[in-house]
Order: sequence, then C-alpha cells, then structure tokens
Amino acid sequence: MSIIHHDLPEARVLDLCAGSGALGLEALSRGAATCDFVDNSPRAIRNIEANLASLGGHEGALFHCSDALRFVQRLEDGAYDIAFADPPYVSPLAGQLAQSWLSVRFAHIFAVEHSAETVLPGDGECRRYGSTAITFYR
Repeated sequence: MSIIHHDLPEARVLDLCAGSGALGLEALSRGAATCDFVDNSPRAIRNIEANLASLGGHEGALFHCSDALRFVQRLEDGAYDIAFADPPYVSPLAGQLAQSWLSVRFAHIFAVEHSAETVLPGDGECRRYGSTAITFYR
C-alpha cells in the first residue's frame, strides 16, 4: 500500500481473489471511496462482510461472489482507479488477469501478487519480496 498510497484517496478500488478482503479493507481505511470485493467463494465473501462490519462498515463496499477472470472480462477501460489481485500461486490466474488488463485496462493501476518465480506478461514493474512478487501495471 505504501507504493500507491498517494493514489488511494477517493479511488474506486477492485479487490480480486479477495480472500479475507485485507487489500480492499486497507484501501478503504486509507481513503478509497469504494471497493468491490470479488471472490469465487461464498464463505470468503461472508467473511469479508463480517470483517468490514467489525470495522464499522463502509457504504462504498460491494461484494461479488464471482470468478475473477470472468468479472474483469466484463469491465470497460478505466472502470476502476486501482485494482488488486492475489490469486492462488499454484493457478495460472495471475498471468490470465494480467493479460486481461493488457487487453482492456480496467484500472489505471493494477497490482498482482504472485510467486517470485512467475513472470507475468507485459511491461509491469515487478518487485520481489522473498518468494513473493508484486507486479504493478500502470
């Protein structure tokens, strides 16, 4: 978050493969106007809703029980200011989501967390932290 903290105030945020919702919740706590949380697990969505409620809620939060790749394939260019994705490292989803962003830039900034061994397509800026990497597309 420290890399993009200047971009967060009033941002429209997308949290793909949201899991616990940590990335989107952090974005909201740093001033994002809205956050759409997307996860294909109904249990994950319920947990995110509970996590947000325990923090006092946020009227700009929306929840989508959906496959992340199908969700982004329906988006238009510039639909969000910032998008995050933290797909399972063992799946090809990080590369597929990056390729979708390269085709239709659905967010001005797209950050994808992935295994440090994985090389994502395009000219994103990759930062490695041990066995984890985050590639930023702008």
